[in-house]
Amino acid sequence: MNFSPLASRLANIAPFHVMELAKMAAALERQGRSIIHMGIGEPDFTAAPLVIEAASRAMAEGRTQYTSALGLPALREAIAGHYLDKYGVQVAPERIIVTAGASGALLLACAALVEQGTEVLMPDPSYPCNRHFVAAFEGCAKMIPSGPDARFQLTDAMVRANWGPATRGVLLASPSNPTGTSIDPAELGRIVGSIRARGGFTIVDEIYQGLSYDRPPFTALSLGEDVIVINSFSKYFNMTGWRLGWLVVPERLVPHMEKLAQNLFICASAISQYAGLACFDPQSLALFEERKAEFKRRRDYIVPALTDLGFRVPVMPDGAFYVYADCSQLASDADSLTRDMLEQAGVVMVPGLDFGSHAARQYIRISYATTLENLHEAVHRLEKYFRR
Repeated sequence: MNFSPLASRLANIAPFHVMELAKMAAALERQGRSIIHMGIGEPDFTAAPLVIEAASRAMAEGRTQYTSALGLPALREAIAGHYLDKYGVQVAPERIIVTAGASGALLLACAALVEQGTEVLMPDPSYPCNRHFVAAFEGCAKMIPSGPDARFQLTDAMVRANWGPATRGVLLASPSNPTGTSIDPAELGRIVGSIRARGGFTIVDEIYQGLSYDRPPFTALSLGEDVIVINSFSKYFNMTGWRLGWLVVPERLVPHMEKLAQNLFICASAISQYAGLACFDPQSLALFEERKAEFKRRRDYIVPALTDLGFRVPVMPDGAFYVYADCSQLASDADSLTRDMLEQAGVVMVPGLDFGSHAARQYIRISYATTLENLHEAVHRLEKYFRR
């Protein structure tokens, strides 16, 4: 059977190595092997009890019809209240758009701001899907190499040095996947100022902002109403599969985002939205803070343990649940090392190739979104592996 040619943009979308490793791990598990997963970035905690109760209640009461494309008014108000309570920042609920996960939010933002030839600056390393969203709208993600000295993030100097005639904006993530590092608020303020002076847009992915361990609560929304912020219920609120996120935009962009959302998504899941309201109950928030403290305990264990194994952690991660570790003292190629560790030790980690090209073969991303018992066992297995 003959098919029409595929769209040329597919050539700009790279495969995701973490998913390939996950398939290899699943095959080993089917053979009876014990595998410890430190690859995919997903909390091992699940939705809070009140969230599950709210979802059940919504289904029982038949609240399953479409909502507004912008989201339930009550949920938008709850998110605005969370910004005020946690960050001391007033955000009008009307500026908040509820989306089908942070991916849906990024899709809307790129659909509104990126067109053919648009150049968007990002650090290398970065979460790969971010550059692919830009490519999907025929823009170009300009990946700027960033190392430990810059906390694997962009600096104001990097933005100014790399801004060119085709540049229209910058996409950042703080804290970042894969590095778990944040941008200092003062530096982020300088970056926003430089972008503003050039008439560009700033998008800040804050899906791990709730999981910041060493800094006072901060959101880029405090830097001005022209900053676009992405967030999600997936990480801090432990609702990955519920596919619920949000986007905060300048008021003038809301009608345009609403038009796009109506056509691309209709709305986020109604059940997930009603469930998400329960995230802001004091009982739920207390539970999320307990879980955040557990993530910090895991970080404080795994970083020195990795160092003892021979990895180098050049920047202490201050958020999310990742460590970006230099493995060059242990192997010449991170990709080969991760595959061998999986096959020989039964431990899944992700090579830097997923996240860019700059020094990618010397870095591995380790997720500590698993129990302390699993982390102890993984370290024990790797000790034996490296001794061999």
